[in-house]
Amino acid sequence: MGGGRIFSRGMAVILIMVLAVPAQVTPASAQERVQRRNLFDMLFGGGRRYIDEPAVMDVAPRRQRQQQRQRQRNRQSETRPAARRAAPPPVAPQPAPVAKLEDARKVLVVGDFLGGGLGDELTTAFAKSPGVAVSEKSNGSSGLVRQDYYNWPQELPALLDEVKPALVVVMIGANDRQEMKFGGATEKFRTDSWFSEYEKRVQELAGIVTARKLPLLWVGLPSFQSPSMMTDAVKLNGIYRAQVEKLGGEFVDIWEGFVDEEGKFIVTGSDMNGQQARLRGSDGINFTTAGKRKLAFYVEKYARRHLGDMASPELVNLDASNLPSLQTLPPSPAMAIPVQPMNLMDPELDGGSELLGATPPPEPLVETPRDMLVKRGELPPAPKGRLDDYQRSTVR
Repeated sequence: MGGGRIFSRGMAVILIMVLAVPAQVTPASAQERVQRRNLFDMLFGGGRRYIDEPAVMDVAPRRQRQQQRQRQRNRQSETRPAARRAAPPPVAPQPAPVAKLEDARKVLVVGDFLGGGLGDELTTAFAKSPGVAVSEKSNGSSGLVRQDYYNWPQELPALLDEVKPALVVVMIGANDRQEMKFGGATEKFRTDSWFSEYEKRVQELAGIVTARKLPLLWVGLPSFQSPSMMTDAVKLNGIYRAQVEKLGGEFVDIWEGFVDEEGKFIVTGSDMNGQQARLRGSDGINFTTAGKRKLAFYVEKYARRHLGDMASPELVNLDASNLPSLQTLPPSPAMAIPVQPMNLMDPELDGGSELLGATPPPEPLVETPRDMLVKRGELPPAPKGRLDDYQRSTVR
């Protein structure tokens, strides 16, 4: 009973306080959207929203403060002196290209797209050699099969007459894995008739060079990522080697430079300096710049043997304009005394009658440690102070 009275009195007090609060004036539009709190909502809460509880948090003041701070930062950046940018590192000056001599020996490089890359890097290899000039005359889509597109046996003689090379380098065959037309028929790739005709075409192209008594370097095909292409490359390399060496040319085998220890295709391997680098392109066929340079390094060794001293970077063309001046030696103060020539068959002139080593050497006066050990098994006395010096005086 007592508790009920206390609760009733508390409720009455709360009700009086609520009634005593003056009512706030609410616009008509707001009264339509919201409801006023009653005593039940004030005591226990409710899910409805009211005038003093905005439905959406007002973010306008925060956004205004952010914009104001941004404008202040912009004004400060305008008044602040511009920061000095770090100067880029100085670029090392590239050496001027070496001028080629008028009588420089020329290297003619022909072939397909692989031959073109080889020619570019051979140019780099001999860039500092004034006595060697590389002329690259490749056709990227050419080969020995599609003579209707580009006929190398017909085009090569004109190139030889134009360039007048001292050495010819050939790298071709990457585009030849296709059917061939000859004798009024079309023969599929890998047949015996196809390989027989291909041997004739290789021999014909190589014979054009060797018939002019020019050195010929025929570069073999590299490994490829496709297993079937690798098998075909091995077969074609065998044809190149046999036919070229039969005519007196040289076959440059580059296979080992682009496979691993197990003979598998590699994308990354040792470059010409022994450093790890990416050698092949993502298609598994083309070379990267490092791969082309390594390819040219194989050919460069053969080429330098044929070019001789002309491939030396220190080669200088000496003529009347740059010959060193001759120095005249002063006359000798003493007159030369004529000497009669000595007859080699007369040893008496030099005081001896036998050659050195004809008589045994004299017996040594002192026995050597070797003789003491071999003859009597004795060792020479130990030096003073050494551990095996048993003749040391002992302290009594």
